[in-house]
Amino acid sequence: MPEIDGAPARRDDRSRPRRPDGHGATGRDAPLYGALDLGTNNCRLLIARPSRDGFHVVDSFSRIVRLGDGLSRTGRLDDDAMERAYQALNLCAERVARKGLESTRLSAVATHACRQADNGLAFIERIRVGTGLNLRIIDPVEEARLAVEGCLNLFDSGAEAILVVDVGGGSTELSWLRREDGRFRTVGWMSAPVGVVTLAERHPEPASGHDDWFEAMVVDMGAALGVANVDPDLHALFTGGRAHMVGTSGAITSLAGIHLGLERYQRNLVDGLWMSRDDCEQATETLQRLGRSGRAAEACIGPDRADLVLAGAAIMAAVQRAWPCERVRVADRGLREGLLLKRMREDRRPARRRRNRGRSRSQPPATT
Repeated sequence: MPEIDGAPARRDDRSRPRRPDGHGATGRDAPLYGALDLGTNNCRLLIARPSRDGFHVVDSFSRIVRLGDGLSRTGRLDDDAMERAYQALNLCAERVARKGLESTRLSAVATHACRQADNGLAFIERIRVGTGLNLRIIDPVEEARLAVEGCLNLFDSGAEAILVVDVGGGSTELSWLRREDGRFRTVGWMSAPVGVVTLAERHPEPASGHDDWFEAMVVDMGAALGVANVDPDLHALFTGGRAHMVGTSGAITSLAGIHLGLERYQRNLVDGLWMSRDDCEQATETLQRLGRSGRAAEACIGPDRADLVLAGAAIMAAVQRAWPCERVRVADRGLREGLLLKRMREDRRPARRRRNRGRSRSQPPATT
């Protein structure tokens, strides 16, 4: 199984010029790269240039589109949801064009909603024809692998094991890594068919009795986690304080914003933050006390996510119960960053090595 090389994924590093032909260049001479992620809940775009230790962001875009609304009930993408996503993608296409980003350097993917919907492929084709964006539907294996790669430089090199939790709108990807010979190797993974949208739809928020409602969501997610096929010996590293978790998604960044009491969301304070399990539980209790209107008024949540944020907290709580550890690192990064780093690394490889690559997608997620 491939090893994790621990290469950093910093987004704000100073850059250095390389060859004038652009191959392997960093800084202002480097070509632009883009990563587009159409998820069940969000549409996100990142445009960046390679830098010395990662990349420097040039432009970004994020919009909640709720593409997966009703998908768990109907098995199809809703017309209104597709229109919201289409309009967001059209804005992404305009940004790509304005920046002069070459289409060959744009990695555009769609995840759970398009993967599961009967009309997912038809919607992808509509996007291609209408916006010129060529989105590729990726499987859960690749989704988990990219999330890991995007978070590499948040790993504590002294830990013996790490669990990366990527909470999406329609599914949650989990990757277990173990340190062997100074490197982290992926030793297990799973894609749980539960995300913030699906969980919120299964458990509508009641007017009162939030404790029972929240617990029902935690139990629901816990049942999904019960099928994880992971070495039992790994569990002892978590209960023994020799492992930590990395959370990547709005589920954990929202908890971080509440924990810090931010009046406005500040990525530089959230990304890389260490939280304890108790910190997460206290932030969750605060969200429950606020109620939907109070959550909507919070700058780190807002009205578009007020009905989903506790579903995300429930997913994180269920993971903590199944794999208890005291330290959680917050990642405001993930799949898009993984896409960028993967593509930039491929362009730095000699042509012969690029021609000879061909790893099967069926193997567990890992980053080389």
